[in-house]
Amino acid sequence: MSDSIKRVVLAYSGGLDTSVILKWLQVTYGCEVVTFTADLGQGEELGPARDKAVLMGVKPEHIYIDDVREEFVRDFVFPMMRANARYEGDYLLGTSIARPLISKRLVEIAKETGADAVAHGATGKGNDQVRFELCAYALNPDIKVIAPWREWDLTSRTALIDFAEKNQIPVPKDKRGESPFSTDANLLHTSSEGKVLEDPWEETPDYVYSRTVNPEDAPDTPEYITIDFERGDGVALNGQAMSPATLLAALNDLGRKHGIGRLDLVENRFVGMKSRGMYETPGGEIYARAHRGIESITLDRGAAHLKDELMPKYAELIYNGFWFTPEREMLQAAIDHSQEKVSGTVRLKLYKGNADVVGRKSPNSLYSERHVTFEDDAGAYDQKDAAGFIKLNALRLKLLAKRDR
Repeated sequence: MSDSIKRVVLAYSGGLDTSVILKWLQVTYGCEVVTFTADLGQGEELGPARDKAVLMGVKPEHIYIDDVREEFVRDFVFPMMRANARYEGDYLLGTSIARPLISKRLVEIAKETGADAVAHGATGKGNDQVRFELCAYALNPDIKVIAPWREWDLTSRTALIDFAEKNQIPVPKDKRGESPFSTDANLLHTSSEGKVLEDPWEETPDYVYSRTVNPEDAPDTPEYITIDFERGDGVALNGQAMSPATLLAALNDLGRKHGIGRLDLVENRFVGMKSRGMYETPGGEIYARAHRGIESITLDRGAAHLKDELMPKYAELIYNGFWFTPEREMLQAAIDHSQEKVSGTVRLKLYKGNADVVGRKSPNSLYSERHVTFEDDAGAYDQKDAAGFIKLNALRLKLLAKRDR
């Protein structure tokens, strides 16, 4: 193996698993390792990851720590939100949508550093291995991908710790016991799964939640906010212009305060099994509700209903790792076209786990108060027209009824 792989770019967090992988790559492949750590807004200090990589023999010039928060929200989260994407009707795809960006940077860094391969720490049971690798191959069909969890015999946490100790890899005290659950975090969400969450009958323990207060403990007074949209993307909060990442971060703070965005879900993984996870998407949930709110007055019925038909397919493509594909790009083009007039302001009421749209306005509104009023509409709508409309739509139903009675 050492003859074919000289240098590998590793998606590196600095945690126990990826630190073990770093050393395992050096030992097993006899190769040089380049580390890439993405600042996706996960809320952790990334300096220790650099220090640990240096300690393990990675050259300083081969340690990449990139702040990709703006790119993440602008080029991945916002396009997804234009589609109102929710996998299986509920999941806002917080983990799924981060993988294409990480893969993109892995492939770019491999090119910059002349690396032969990229490597990731996803297990052989999950979706992430599929997402990382499909995206990498779509961007560079000749890239080699190393997935240690599918190759090595370190099949338990005890084995990982033993390997770490034998190779002088520091193991924090809190990593020595059995982890009660695993987490993934970025600016959009935090997900938790495994161990205490594996029995779908048992309620998620309160200590699992990290990004939201318990809705029961949220403020007793509702808070009203406004979000401004231009061409389907959020641009301002309470009238203050913000960049995509800044806006999402501010909405996260509001969602945390009011206990918004918790989801306990049993989902169907792409690899075939069901899994139970707990997701917290505070700002994303507020944003998603607001986006549908502005669409409700700016999208024509036909366009809105077609978008809702396309959404499950679009969400499934993201969930399964097909971001860099012609079909996702085709759907994105249609979705983005639908957003040309989706501009205006939405007012929301945040209260004890809920984010309710309570107002919406737009210079492009299709809502006509004159047409829908119960008062005199001054001739805007002739109610007698409805009779012919109903008769035409009832014709086939009457024919069916006469035949079958």
